[in-house]
Amino acid sequence: MENILDKEIKGIIDAYPEVGKILEEYGIGCAPCSVGSCLMKDIVGIHNLDPQQEATLMYRIEKAVYPGRDIPEPKVDLTKKAAPKKIMYSPPVKKLVDEHVLIKRLLALIPSVVEYIENNVEVDKELVLRCVDFIRNYADKYHHMKEEDILFKYVDENAEIIQVMYKDHDTGRNHIRQVVEGAENGNKAQIKEHLFGYRDLLTQHIKKEDEILYPWIDRQLSDTQVGEMFRRCNEADASVGDELPKKYENFINKLEEKFLKEVVK
Repeated sequence: MENILDKEIKGIIDAYPEVGKILEEYGIGCAPCSVGSCLMKDIVGIHNLDPQQEATLMYRIEKAVYPGRDIPEPKVDLTKKAAPKKIMYSPPVKKLVDEHVLIKRLLALIPSVVEYIENNVEVDKELVLRCVDFIRNYADKYHHMKEEDILFKYVDENAEIIQVMYKDHDTGRNHIRQVVEGAENGNKAQIKEHLFGYRDLLTQHIKKEDEILYPWIDRQLSDTQVGEMFRRCNEADASVGDELPKKYENFINKLEEKFLKEVVK
């Protein structure tokens, strides 16, 4: 089993596809990952499974890789159910989680925005660019920059999970460049494709951060580092002023009011 633990997950899944399916059952989405350089032992550590889950997972993976080997089944107390884990975030990380809420509210509105654009003769360029403004200045510069300039510096930036986050950020920026190009050219199909692409990407991205990445980083931080990060995040927020988050919350409120009224009609 030690040989498996020290191998990159992509190579394991390529050789034994059943391993990818097993990981998916435990909410570990390694199969579709575009990087795949995490070691098997690191994946288990990042996802912080309880001992019973981890023992069963590793048993099933070993059976998939060595089907002919006599592997003792782990002793699992079926009467003892693992208590649902409540994620507790440090104050600076909790602030990032809270910022996700406003971003998710925009993501939820994207289908309505796209439908509105498709149902009108001319592309509502102003509406599209206001959504782009929110994404670029709140989701990216205000939120993602704190991740890239502060949070990620407290761990190994070469770790696969961090590299995946960087790649997601870059992919999201490319989607938004395409949305702007579509708005400038009146190309509804281009706007639709890349707004939905951005929504799908960020939905999974935020889920990975809230449930996996942020708790993983928090587990590695000392009290001193938490305090330092909190100060640095507050300084970053102060540099843009208190009005920026309020401005974009007002924008989302108005957008929801506009489209929720349309749904009610």
